[in-house]
Amino acid sequence: MPTPLMSTPGHTNSESPKIDVFEHGAPRSGQPQTSSRRLYVQLVALECPRTPGSSSVARTLLALMDDFALTGVIFADMHDPLGLAVVVIEEDPIALTAKVRNVIGSNSLPDAVSVRHDYAMLGRTYSSGFEPDLEDWLIERPRRTLLDHTNQFGIWYPLRRLGGFERLEPSEKGAILREHGGIGRAYGEQNLAHDIRLACHGLDPNDNDFVIGLMGPDLFPLSHVVQAMRRTRQTAEFMDKMGPFFVGRVLYRTKA
Repeated sequence: MPTPLMSTPGHTNSESPKIDVFEHGAPRSGQPQTSSRRLYVQLVALECPRTPGSSSVARTLLALMDDFALTGVIFADMHDPLGLAVVVIEEDPIALTAKVRNVIGSNSLPDAVSVRHDYAMLGRTYSSGFEPDLEDWLIERPRRTLLDHTNQFGIWYPLRRLGGFERLEPSEKGAILREHGGIGRAYGEQNLAHDIRLACHGLDPNDNDFVIGLMGPDLFPLSHVVQAMRRTRQTAEFMDKMGPFFVGRVLYRTKA
């Protein structure tokens, strides 16, 4: 008989491990940082009809997002001249679901607008345990990156690591992640590319582990950082799959 995943409500098994669902950062002023807050970030890609066209649909989307207090960015799809994508952020997943359905399902949009399921992305902000300012990392930094008016281009993609990565010793995993993270920080410090890193375990329709959003003033550095990451051990040895890649130019942003 299969072992049940959940115990009977009200029943506690004293032998069960205690589950920690909090995010943890580096100690601050000698005190541990913990938080139960996180942002959910969703990308919904759309195919627009030639009439009234993607520009008209984008303007309608912006008005709807304002009406329903949905915070995010509308991208022009650089691979599809009739395509758009909406990247939205919300701390409450219930509110996110309701707002996205209200906006995308609105009768104000043409019936011929359709959702591109091949680009579906949904993830949550997460901590690695080393963040000096946990709340900023989980909540404010992703919001700033997405809504910064100087970031005019974005590349968004899911990825899945090989299972062997999780079986490495912690010290070896740490070295691999530091190599990868050091490259990303260098691009950010020079204002070439800024990342939004999201975990999507169990949230992704294709069983991916993470969603990465790269934002910046110009398109080329975003491509350049992806190329640079190919040389890291994480990507070269332990990456199972990356993509599909959504590449877009920002058309509109909602108010912060």
